[in-house]
Formats: sequence, C-alpha cells, structure tokens
Amino acid sequence: MNNHYIALEFHTIIEKLKEHALSQHAKDALATLSPYLNEDMCVRKMAETTSAKNLLDMFGTPPLPIMDGLDEIITLAGADGMLIPEQLQSVARFAQSCKRMVTYLAKGNTSEEAVAMYGHSIESLADLQTEIESCIKNGELCDDASPSLRNIRRKKDHVETQIKEKLNHILKSRKQYLADGYITVRQGRHVLPVQRKYQAQFGGTVVEASGKGSTVFMEPTAIAKYQEELSALIIEEDAEERRILYTLTAAVVEYSPLLRRNMEAMEILDVLFAKAKLSTSMKAHPVEIGGERRLDIRQGRHPLLPPDSCVPLDFKMDENISGVIITGPNTGGKTVAVKTVGLLSLMAQCGLHIPCAPGSYIAMQDSYWCDIGDSQNISQNLSTFSGHMTNIISILETASRDSLVLLDELGSGTDPAEGMGIAVAVLEELRQRGCMFLVTTHYAQVKTYAEQSGGVRSARMAFDRENLRPLYKLEMGMSGESCALHIAERLGLAPHLLERAHHEVYGSQTNDGAPKQAAMKAPKSCLVRTQAEKAVTDFSEKFNMGDSVTVLKTGETGIVYRPANEQGDVIVQVKGVKHAMKHNRIKLKVPAAELYPPDYDFSIIFDTVENRKARHQMGRKYDPTARITYSEDEFIK
Repeated sequence: MNNHYIALEFHTIIEKLKEHALSQHAKDALATLSPYLNEDMCVRKMAETTSAKNLLDMFGTPPLPIMDGLDEIITLAGADGMLIPEQLQSVARFAQSCKRMVTYLAKGNTSEEAVAMYGHSIESLADLQTEIESCIKNGELCDDASPSLRNIRRKKDHVETQIKEKLNHILKSRKQYLADGYITVRQGRHVLPVQRKYQAQFGGTVVEASGKGSTVFMEPTAIAKYQEELSALIIEEDAEERRILYTLTAAVVEYSPLLRRNMEAMEILDVLFAKAKLSTSMKAHPVEIGGERRLDIRQGRHPLLPPDSCVPLDFKMDENISGVIITGPNTGGKTVAVKTVGLLSLMAQCGLHIPCAPGSYIAMQDSYWCDIGDSQNISQNLSTFSGHMTNIISILETASRDSLVLLDELGSGTDPAEGMGIAVAVLEELRQRGCMFLVTTHYAQVKTYAEQSGGVRSARMAFDRENLRPLYKLEMGMSGESCALHIAERLGLAPHLLERAHHEVYGSQTNDGAPKQAAMKAPKSCLVRTQAEKAVTDFSEKFNMGDSVTVLKTGETGIVYRPANEQGDVIVQVKGVKHAMKHNRIKLKVPAAELYPPDYDFSIIFDTVENRKARHQMGRKYDPTARITYSEDEFIK
C-alpha cells in the first residue's frame, strides 16, 4: 500500500474489512483492495455492496464457510494422496455450506438483489456430501462404510473378547506371580504385569519391561493364538479402511472442478459480505460516484472516529471549484476534515459504503496524493520541511487533472515568508493544472490568495472563543483565524507577554515605543484584524527609525534607517552599510525610545561626515557649492 493511502489511514479500513471476512483467501483479496479506475466497474461494485447489505439486513448473517485448508486438501487429493477422515469431513462441511448458501441467496431472488444471482453459480455437491457422510462419523470411518469393514470389525471384537476372558481367568488363578492385578496393552499386544523372578514359572512371551526392571509385561502362552488372529484382523481392517479412504479421495478428485468453482464463488461472496458488514458497523450508506469533477459530502463522518463524538462534515466542491483552502485554529479539526474528505472519497471509489447522508456525490480520481503529518525522516537526514518538500515535489511531478491532492499545513516548517511564497506557488500550479485539491494553512497571504483566485474557495473550522473549544464544524465560504493570541490570553498568559507578542506580529506601538494597550483590548475576533483589513497589511508601525534590531539570518545587530513600506521592506544599517530587508527577517532588540532622547539627530548615525558638514553649512547660510550626495551602492537590496 502506498504512503499516500497510509496517510489517509486507508490501511486501517482494510484491516477492519479483513476482520469481517471468514476465509483467508477473502482476507488476502481485501488486502489488495484499491480504487477502481473504470467508472462502470466502480458503480457496479458499489451496487454489489448495497445488495449484500440489503440481504444482510433482511436475512441476517450468511452461512459462509471458512474454507481454511480446503485448497490444500483438494491439491493433495489430486496428487494421488490419501485424504484422512478429518480432511474428508472438511470437504463434506463445505458441501453442506454451499447448499445452505444457495438457500440463503434464493431468498434474495424475490427482492431482485444482484448478489442473489451468485446462487446460480454455486454447483450442487449433494452426492459427494452424502457419500462422505455415509462413511465418516465424528472424524472416523464408521462400521457401515462397507460390508467388509463391518465383518472384519465384528470378528475383531469377538477375538478381543476371547482374549480378555482368558486373561481375566489367569489373573484369578495365577495372581501369586503377578506384580499387579490388571490387563494392559504393550506394543499392540495384550499382556499382564509379572514379577521378574517368576518370569520362567509364569510362561509366555516378554513384550516389555518396566523402567526399574522388577516387572515384565508378558503375553501368556494361552492367548498367543488369539493374539495372532487379532493381528491378522487388524491388518485386514487397515487395508479396508485405506481402500475406502482412497475411494472417497477419488470422489473428491472427480468433484474438484466443482469444488474450486464453488470456492471462488464463496470467496467473492465473503468479500462482498465483509464490505456489507463494515457498512453496518460504520452506519454507512451508498453514494453516487461518477466522472463529474465535483464533491458533495453531506453529514460525512470520519469512519475511524467514534460516531457519537464525531461532528458531521458538510463539504461541497462544485465543478467550477478546483480547490478549497481551510483555515482555523490549531486542534480545530482542519487535518481531520482533510483526511475525512480524502478517506471517504477513496473508500467510495473502492466500492465501499461511507458514513454520510444520502444524496452525497464522490468524484472519481485517477490517483490520490497526500502530504499530511510530519514528513521528517532521520534515516534519510530529512528535516520536516525537507520531507514535506520532497513529498510535494513528487506530487507535482505526477498529479494530473483527474487527481485529488490533499496538503496539510502547506509551506510549514521553514521561514514563514518563504513558506508562504512556496505555498502560493504550489497552489497556483495545482489550480492551473485543474486537479482537485484541499489544503489547510495558517498563512494570511494564502487566505487572501483563496479569496482572489478564481476556482478556489475558502473554508474555516468553527471555534468557540468563549469556551476555548473547537467545534469541528466546517464552514464553507469563510476564512478562519488561528486565534493563538486569544487562546493564550484565555489560558492565562501574562498581559505583558501578550502585548509583546501582539507587537511582534502586528507592530502596534505608541510614540514612546510601548505597545498599545488598546490593541489588546479591542473587541476583534481572536485579537487580529478582520479579513478585509488583513488583505492590505500595514507594516509601517512595526519598526521606527533608530530601533536596534537583530538580523535573523546572520545574528548581526543593525539600526533601522527607514520603517517598513507597504511591501514590508525595511532599510537597516549594518556596519555602516544600508540593506533592504523584509520585516520578518529582523527582530526588534531595543526600541529607539530607550536608546536616544526625543530630539536626537539620527544623521550622526546614518550620514557621512561630508554630508553632515554640508547640512551644517546649508543651515547657517546659503552656499551654492554645498552638495549632499549618496553613492549608488549605498543601498544593497
């Protein structure tokens, strides 16, 4: 099973399916279950599951045989082997199950269930069953298996009776020679325990001695002729039993084509009823599936979550929508929503019922591609981000217009700005390619991309802000927030830490460099700006001229020369050289208000000596020769 199916936990569904199957062959067939790529085949398999479930609901559990070892028995019979009574009884039980299964399926003929038609492909094995059962009872050949066997066993019983009568007489008449008063059998012969010192006086043949040697087990001379007669009868009995078993084995060989044909039919039915039993256990329903490029999952539930605690999912993608981007808080159910859509789609395309409401529709896909969970791989020296990117690159190389792509936290695990850029680039590629995709994200820019791009729709996971409880409800057509600051506030994070966190993210700051308290008290959702405000982010408040900052990439200290523009670019002077940097590539170290007095002349820091002299001269009087110049290399972008 490929890793993309495993990411959706499809292997767990397969294991549950196998638990409902009886025969090993059916379990093996279910282990290889994969999506049908032919629409007619897919629709037919869904109908068969529905038909099997209808029979299950109407008439109860079908009388399917286990069939374990039956294939080996038939193979052994065909290789001139001799089947033992237990093996022949297994064949008879299978024949009986076939008869019962035909009767069970016949009940479905009146309701015109498709699965009932399999009853016509099950051959009658009544004659073989009768022949075996007439010869074997309780795992042994019965006396009536043949007249000759009955006669031999009757003679054998008579001789054994004579032997026991003779031995009982000797027990009473010669007990002074015996070590104990009982009759036993050693090496197939009837013997008495005799004291070794009386061995010569007792008379007879020593068959065996005790462990200590003080007792010998002897066959008295008086029963020798009876013992020889019994041995001959035992040989005759064994020969007759073998003749009968070989005859029954030949009958199995004769019926082997019909046996194998019935086994194939039973394996198919075992698979179908396993699917039906899974549907019942999951409270699932059939869905319409076809080639239209749309999804409509109504009241869908993740099949591996408890039904009572699982919040139903309503998810819809029209044919004019190729992608959905889901946003919302951590632990809000975004990943579960993505996996639910993917797993239910995959199950339906395998002909399985899915836990959803009637009226749902699933689009057929030529493949399923997932990047869900931590892709870190220590053995291959891959970081989380590297693992994700390796997976995503592989997806982009293979996914087609008819594929379903599921990406969880796209662009995570690296620098937020670069991760956001990668996320938008990947989404645009998927959109241009036309495949169906479902993505979760926290990035505001990705949310904006969803709102501004044709064929892409936003969705969010609802969150109860008052009770800090995710509602696990998907709301289509809306963008959500991560609510991290709000959650931290409600959980008791210190106010000064919240203020600093808010300042680091949104740059709200007063003239003296202190974070704005009003920003923390504003009655806005999750302490962030509305979606409309976030569409055009104002970075100008994040840094002020003179702020001491740390360059995250190099760890060097710089001074802000020019606050961020609308694109988020900040001019920072590092070691006398001015650089243009993205606002999220630097971190505030010490605000300017804490380093310099309010009327400080920043030209002391940022201007050359020549420029400062020129400014001073121009401030005193007009001088037509004074010049303030900047070199072309002063700003390195």
